[in-house]
Amino acid sequence: MITKNNLMLFFLMHIFSFAFASGYEIPEIYPTNWWIGMKNPKLQLMLHAGDIADDNITINYPGVKLVKVNKVENKNYVFLDLIINAEAKPGKIKIHFEGEGGDGDILYELKPRRKGNGSQYAKGITSADLIYLMIPDRFSNGDVSNDKFADMHDTSCNRNDPFLRHGGDLQGIINHLDYFNEIGATALWLTPVVENDQSLTNENGTMRSAYHGYAFTNQYKIDKRFGGNDAYKKMIDTAHAKGLKVIQDAVYNHVGDKHFLFVDQPSKDFFNQWSLFTGTSYRDEPLIDSYASKSDRDIAEKGWFTSFLPDLNQRNPYVANYLIQYAIWAVEEFGIDGWRVDTYFYSDKDFLNKINQALYNEFPSITIFGETTMHSVTEQAYYMQNNINTKWKSNLQGVIDFQWENSVLDALKGKFDSANRMEHVYDVLVQDILYKDPMRNELLLDNHDQDRFFSVIGEDFDKYKMGIVLLLTQRGIPQLYYGTEILMKNFKDPTDAEVRKDFPGGWKEDSINKFISSGRTEKENAAFDYVKRLSLFRKNSSALQSGKTTQFLPLKGVYVYFRYDAKQTVMVIFNTNDNETTLMANRFSEITNGFSKTKNIITGNISSLGDFKLAPKESVVLELMK
Repeated sequence: MITKNNLMLFFLMHIFSFAFASGYEIPEIYPTNWWIGMKNPKLQLMLHAGDIADDNITINYPGVKLVKVNKVENKNYVFLDLIINAEAKPGKIKIHFEGEGGDGDILYELKPRRKGNGSQYAKGITSADLIYLMIPDRFSNGDVSNDKFADMHDTSCNRNDPFLRHGGDLQGIINHLDYFNEIGATALWLTPVVENDQSLTNENGTMRSAYHGYAFTNQYKIDKRFGGNDAYKKMIDTAHAKGLKVIQDAVYNHVGDKHFLFVDQPSKDFFNQWSLFTGTSYRDEPLIDSYASKSDRDIAEKGWFTSFLPDLNQRNPYVANYLIQYAIWAVEEFGIDGWRVDTYFYSDKDFLNKINQALYNEFPSITIFGETTMHSVTEQAYYMQNNINTKWKSNLQGVIDFQWENSVLDALKGKFDSANRMEHVYDVLVQDILYKDPMRNELLLDNHDQDRFFSVIGEDFDKYKMGIVLLLTQRGIPQLYYGTEILMKNFKDPTDAEVRKDFPGGWKEDSINKFISSGRTEKENAAFDYVKRLSLFRKNSSALQSGKTTQFLPLKGVYVYFRYDAKQTVMVIFNTNDNETTLMANRFSEITNGFSKTKNIITGNISSLGDFKLAPKESVVLELMK
C-alpha cells in the first residue's frame, strides 16, 4: 500500500531529481507523463508499488475521468483507465490514495503537445534519405564521466574486452554530427539507447554485457551510461538543427530479465510461459504457412529469443497497452522521426498492426520499418503492405530488405566467373510487384548483425564501388553501417563483436582519427570520397530519390538500369566482366532518345552519348543531358 510517508518522499525525490538515498518504496507510474490533444483520448496508467491494489484510488481533475481501476493477480499493480477529454488543460492531475497506512496524493503531469508534428519532428524516413546506422557504445565517447556506475548490475567498461561496454555515448554522437552531414547522411539510426540495467551474461563461455541495447529493463529511461533522457533530447534537438532525422530502435518481442515487469510480474500471462525453457525456432515459415502445425507456430512466436530475454505476451491487453503507449510517449517526449522494430515477425501479428496504427494515428508523417529476416521475397512482403491476397494483411509501411541485400552479395562475392551475376539483383526487383510500395524498403549492404560488406566481397575495391552504387541508386531507403565508408572490415568470427569494433578516433586516447581525412589511408579516403560524392549527388537528385525504374536484362555480364522522372534521367551501368567491354547504346533508345550527352557523376566528365567502353569490373553513374 502507499503511505503518507511514501507519497511525501515521492514528491521530494521528484523536486530534488531523486537526490535522496534509496530504502523507501516509491510508487512508479507508466507512462511517466502524458499530453493533452492526443487523437486517442484513452490512457491506461500502470501503477506499481507494494500492495497498491488494496488502496482506494480517485482522481479529480477538469476534463479527466477515471473510468475504471483494474486489478490483476499481483497486488503490487493496478491499471487505471482514464479518458482525457478535449477540454482538459495542461497541469498536474492529483491521484488520491486511501489505504490502511493513511491517504495521500501523487501528481501526474499532463503536458501540451510539441509543435510542428511532421515538420519539426515525426517527419518520417523516405527514399530521399540516407540512413547512418551506429552502435552508440562503439561509436564515440564524448563524456567519460558516464562510462560506468556502481549502482548498476554491470559495472564494467573495458575497451580491451570485445564483449564489455566501451563507453560510447550520446555526447560522442553529438560531437560528430558534422561528420554525418559531410558523408551525406540525412537520418541517424542508433541501436537502442533505452536502459539495459542487465548483469553480464554467460554466452558460449564468455561474459558479455548488453552494450548493444536489446535487453530493456525500463523503456522510460535512456541508459545513464549513454547520458540519460536529457542527453537524448539534446542529441535529437541538435541533430534536427543540422538537418538530421533520428530513428529509434524498438523491441516489442522481449525485455531483459532484470526488467521490473519480469522481476515482479503483474500476472502469469504477462510473458509467454513454458514448463521448460523453450527457445524460438527463429523460423518465420510457420507463421505464414497455411498448413503449419500449431506447435510450430507457437514455438516460432512464443519461444524465447534467449534464456535471459523473456518473451512478452502481446495478446495480454495490459502488455499491448504498455508497449503502444510507450511508443507514442517516446515519439512525443523525444521528438524522434522514425521507428525501426527489431525481431518483427516474432511478435503477435494483430498486435503489430494495432501498435503501428496507433503511431500512424497520432503522427501522420511517421514511418515504421521492421526487421524481417525471411527466406523469400514473398515471406518478406507478407509482413508489410502488399499486393498479396491473404486473410491477414500487414499495415507495416516497409521492411529491412534483406532479400535485396542477399541478391547484391550473391552478385558481388566470389570470382566474377558467371556472365550475368547481376541477374540476382534483377530478379529481386522483378518481384517488387508483391509490395504496395517498394520505395519504403530499407536497403543495406551490412549491419550490426552481419559480416562486414568489404570482407564479404574479398576486399575488392571495384566490387565495393559496385555495392555503393547499387545502394545509392536503386529504389528504397539506403542505410550505411558505421565504418563502411572507411572500409571497416571483419567477419563474425568467432562472434559478432568482430563486426562491432570501435570507430577509430571516437575516443580521446585513440592514436588514429578516421573522422578526418589526414587520419585515413589513401584507400580509405578513396572509399570515403566515393560514398560522399555519390550520396551528395543523390541528396539533390529527384530521379534517385523518387523516380521510376526501368531495368534491362543483364547480358554478357553487363547490367543497366535507369532512374528517371520529368526533371532528370540517370543511367547506371555495371560491367561484371574481367575484361573491357563495349556496350551498344542503341539498345536503350527507348529511354535515351532526346539526350545527346552524359555527365559522369563521380568524375564530372561530360561526353557525347554513344557506345560505352567499360573497363573491367567498372560501375558508372551517368546523368543524361540534352
